[in-house]
Amino acid sequence: QVQLVESGGGLVQAGGSLRLSCAVSGRTGSRYAMGWFRQAPGKEREFVAAISWGDSTTYYGDSVKERFTISRDTAKNTVYLQMNSLKPEDTAVYYCAADYRLAWVISPIPERYDYWGQGTQVTVSS
Repeated sequence: QVQLVESGGGLVQAGGSLRLSCAVSGRTGSRYAMGWFRQAPGKEREFVAAISWGDSTTYYGDSVKERFTISRDTAKNTVYLQMNSLKPEDTAVYYCAADYRLAWVISPIPERYDYWGQGTQVTVSS
């Protein structure tokens, strides 16, 4: 069974930074692409960033380009989301997700991902 556990969320002032982590366990030795999504109250789930297996190709949602960076440490089975220049509109619950079916192909579509974490709250005050 695969388990994803996010950490690193919290309260930060606008302009500040946070780094989220997502630790993946289970299915040792398998390859997977990873994505980050977020959901604010009353809004639909929004794609944030994704990273492929292998060459770690990355892809970002338009609202976070140039501010957020996704990376992975394969040895630690951990994916990170470095968030800089945070804005109040970045406030949301952030989820990480794993795609084991097409590990080398990244996608912004939630239905492509097989496993999800429980989410971590990020709140940006103005």
